[in-house]
Amino acid sequence: MDMPESAIPSLTERLATLADCARAGPFACITARREHGARAVAIDTPMLAVVLQGTKLLHGARTHLEIARGGLFVVTRACRLDVVNRPDPASGLYLTVTVPLCAEVVDAARLLWARPARQGDDDVVMLPATTFEAELDAWCDALRGARYAEARLALATILVRLCERGHDGVLAPAPPSLAAEVRTLVAAQPLRAWRSHDVEAVLGMSGATLRRRLAAERTTLLATIAEARLACAMELLYTTRLPLKTIAARVGYRSTAAFVRRFVARYGLEPSAIGNA
Repeated sequence: MDMPESAIPSLTERLATLADCARAGPFACITARREHGARAVAIDTPMLAVVLQGTKLLHGARTHLEIARGGLFVVTRACRLDVVNRPDPASGLYLTVTVPLCAEVVDAARLLWARPARQGDDDVVMLPATTFEAELDAWCDALRGARYAEARLALATILVRLCERGHDGVLAPAPPSLAAEVRTLVAAQPLRAWRSHDVEAVLGMSGATLRRRLAAERTTLLATIAEARLACAMELLYTTRLPLKTIAARVGYRSTAAFVRRFVARYGLEPSAIGNA
């Protein structure tokens, strides 16, 4: 017997079940229990997200969006965004499923699209999540079954359908950024005591070249390392309920007070304001 339509979970409810799926892999269900904002959040690679509860506001040089429950958005290229997350008044929760679009997914979409991609005008594209309901359901089912190749194919299909709607900028090659490369390096081992010679050895460049290229991007190695660690802390604050002391230690801070000061200076936000700990 068919299930009554009213009893079928909505797409957002189906996506929310991934929060408890141990096989879900590299995605984040972000939870917050208080309204809060963070400034100049660095996004280095394309990402896709669906708001499951509450409302997200995004502001940037070319972005001014308010995304309610059921809204899907794709960050098409590296950018910095001011973010405000507002919990749902009824549940008291803000929840978003966030999916980094890895190089394998973007490369697969380029092969499927098979046309030159233009650098678009929009850093962020917003659509109803139901636009890609079949693909998102396929992605969910593949993650639950640990079929990660199928999951990547479902995401690549979403990108191709996005291109069909005129948003092929997501497939345009990203301009090189040494700072982004260093942030990725540090994010893989945030607890490591990174020094210039460590980064030089991994990237195969001299200290002088490293400093010169970072200066051209208006940053320094110390600032880039600190930003990467704080970004890791931000992810832990959203995706776990660990105490601040533990989070600080996991990203390389021996002093919780020092961590809080650096976090506030970077994001204009107290870590405790997220409300998950």
